[in-house]
Amino acid sequence: MNQVWNIARKELSDGLRNRWLLAISLLFAVLAVGIAWLGAAASGQLGFTSIPATIASLASLATFLVPLIALLLAYDAIVGEDEGGTLMLLLTYPLGRGQLLLGKFVGHGLILALATLIGFGCAGLAIAVLVEDIELGLLGWAFGRFMLSSTLLGWVFLAMAYVLSSKVSEKSSAAGLALGVWFLFVLVFDLALLALLVLSQGKFSPDLLPWLLLLNPADVYRLINLSGFEGSGNAAGVMALGGDLPVDGMLLWSCLLLWVGVPLVLAYWVFLRRPT
Repeated sequence: MNQVWNIARKELSDGLRNRWLLAISLLFAVLAVGIAWLGAAASGQLGFTSIPATIASLASLATFLVPLIALLLAYDAIVGEDEGGTLMLLLTYPLGRGQLLLGKFVGHGLILALATLIGFGCAGLAIAVLVEDIELGLLGWAFGRFMLSSTLLGWVFLAMAYVLSSKVSEKSSAAGLALGVWFLFVLVFDLALLALLVLSQGKFSPDLLPWLLLLNPADVYRLINLSGFEGSGNAAGVMALGGDLPVDGMLLWSCLLLWVGVPLVLAYWVFLRRPT
């Protein structure tokens, strides 16, 4: 475990030196505070509205932002070391490929977790201080749930980035594939489900369609953050299908954890077969 922690500490140190942690935290904080107070501007309201509405808006933001940041953070984790000539050097040390991969994952994962805690935590703290008659218990539960699920969503796409980085031989290829993965899970998947729903005119197995949401970690993440509030059944688009899922919150959390583990194992398998 010392080798894993040494690699993780190096990645965390690089993130601090390159201002990754500071930049991500500031981005999350500014956008989260802005959404908390301006999220209802389209309906003619300014100021904080409600905890469920704020969490739903923040989850929509994080669905786009967190995966992209995670992919940008780790797309060159392996191929970058290879192009820089340091991968072969690292593998000459008493350090297994699994330890190297896990160490990088822990380091990048800590950067994302800290940025999420600092950035979104600032928004929660601002709401607690500035909004009168706020239910602090509900606020703490909602933001804690939101920040934990956002961290897990980031870890999912970190693991996917390692798969890509272990597979390709050039950073440019990894960057292009990372962008493709982001488009697939954040934009294309839901559009494809909507197209399937419309083109089949509702005839496509209505019992199967909601389960397809579990094939997208971004949809699982949104279902987690939309559940547990009154009125969550008013979700729009493909999220409305989530109300037909006969599952509880624990299964959704388990599914998100599975989405972290499976790509990480796949990344290890691909990395083992990467020539050096």
